[in-house]
Amino acid sequence: MSTQEIEQQQSRLKELIAKGKEQGFVTYAEVNDHLPDDIADPDQIEDIIRMINDMGITVYETAPDPDELLATEESTADELAAEEAAAALALVETEAGRTTDPVRMYMREMGTVELLTREGEITIAKRIEEGIRDMLSAAAYFPGTVEYALDAYAQASGEGGRLSDLLIGYLDPTDDVPEATQMVGPEPKGATEEDELSAEDGSEEEEEEDRGPDPEEAKRRFTALKRQHAKTQKVLKEKGRSSAEAQAQLVKLGELFSPFKLVPRHFDAIMQIPQDALDRVRRQERMIMQICLKRANVPREIFRKEFVGNESSEAWVTRLIKAKKAYSSAVDAQKEEIFRCQKKLRQLTDDEGLSVADIKEINRRIALGDAKARRAKKEMVEANLRLVISIAKKYTNRGLQFLDLIQEGNIGLMKAVDKFEYRRGYKFSTYATWWIRQAITRSIADQARTIRIPVHMIETINKLNRVSRQMLQEMGREPTPEELGRRMEMPEDKVRRVLKIAKEPISMETPIGDDEDSHLGDFIEDVTIGSPVDLATSEGLREATREVLAGLTAR
Repeated sequence: MSTQEIEQQQSRLKELIAKGKEQGFVTYAEVNDHLPDDIADPDQIEDIIRMINDMGITVYETAPDPDELLATEESTADELAAEEAAAALALVETEAGRTTDPVRMYMREMGTVELLTREGEITIAKRIEEGIRDMLSAAAYFPGTVEYALDAYAQASGEGGRLSDLLIGYLDPTDDVPEATQMVGPEPKGATEEDELSAEDGSEEEEEEDRGPDPEEAKRRFTALKRQHAKTQKVLKEKGRSSAEAQAQLVKLGELFSPFKLVPRHFDAIMQIPQDALDRVRRQERMIMQICLKRANVPREIFRKEFVGNESSEAWVTRLIKAKKAYSSAVDAQKEEIFRCQKKLRQLTDDEGLSVADIKEINRRIALGDAKARRAKKEMVEANLRLVISIAKKYTNRGLQFLDLIQEGNIGLMKAVDKFEYRRGYKFSTYATWWIRQAITRSIADQARTIRIPVHMIETINKLNRVSRQMLQEMGREPTPEELGRRMEMPEDKVRRVLKIAKEPISMETPIGDDEDSHLGDFIEDVTIGSPVDLATSEGLREATREVLAGLTAR
């Protein structure tokens, strides 16, 4: 806010305070007239009114009577107080941006991120792919990862398998990117929620069919990977992993393995293989550290110096025992426990054919690639949050809060980032719109109703509503369940069941008529209780029978 604008606000507030001093009061309407338009937070308005009251100026809902005004104390506000109050109120307004309202905070944070150009989107998409390639290249160094991919390909390419269940595409670095184009098939005007749901179902199937990789290209790449893997295993067996030739073959294996864009299920399974080995190493290391630090009271610095790099070696334990320190006898007493943990470590490294340092290094490289991809995805998501807002605004008043719509739209946006393929030539915003709309409409269908109805039943209800509207236009009257069943080729009892499910619940507290004292629940009969007339008659008969019986003798 500029200095001139602040001075204008102070001038308007001084006028308000001077007016209040002159007449002894101000009304809420006058306060609103003198406040800037950008102040709408009730808490801020309440603070301003409290400050005016503290100056001795009463704020009324409407102008008070003269007699009531004479009964109040005389205003004590002077010129200095008016100037100080105006400055304080202006400060409150300049801090209007410092709100705790989550929507305003979200909007402000979102506005600080610049929009991306087509070139910026491509740059970020390439960084995402680079991070994934780094992860796959590092995973190729770990035994069992490439074998997993080759076995999965054998199943996917065999009888009854589908290549699209394993492979999405390839992550080859390229500078040849087509110009941005618009997707065909614009959104129809006046489309309703049920139209969008049904249209999106078909779009998803078409997209899945269009995404399948070329079987011949996949065969060529996996054959080359299998050949290189066999060659690498042979060199590792003959010359060892530390040899220069083995390292060169591992680099080639990583280069062939890194371009595969696997489906998330298989990608996560491959990344879990080295992670599981690291978890087992960490488990034994924690046990050894706990024994040395907690039970033997070895100083942390000494333990770290001896242990790091010698995790499975018994030599450092022997050195600690022979050190003749205060902790030496305790280490000697616990050495069998330490040796047992080290034995498990050696068994793990023997099974994997890797040292503890190799296992940690491979997982470190995977973590670096994952962090690189995550940072790029975060930038892409943050740069397109405005798109979610613009789409979510179209779905307000459909049963979900605006923040919930934004939340669901952001989930769709994150899916779009994961699936975005810049090589197709689409701008990301064009591509992401479908995913955001689908996430929002699905959430409305799934959560907006008081009584939850499954999405597939929502689609049936929407289809029934469309057919019903069409038949209403054709026949000039509402169709019967029998007619709807014949048109939709659906049994009549199912049509009746769908119509019953489609009814919206109504609150028992719904007011009836202009009289607010009458509610819908007052007019609903309680069938479990008899009518007042029947109850009164029964009670009268009961009293009469009791009196007659009381007059009889014991016989």
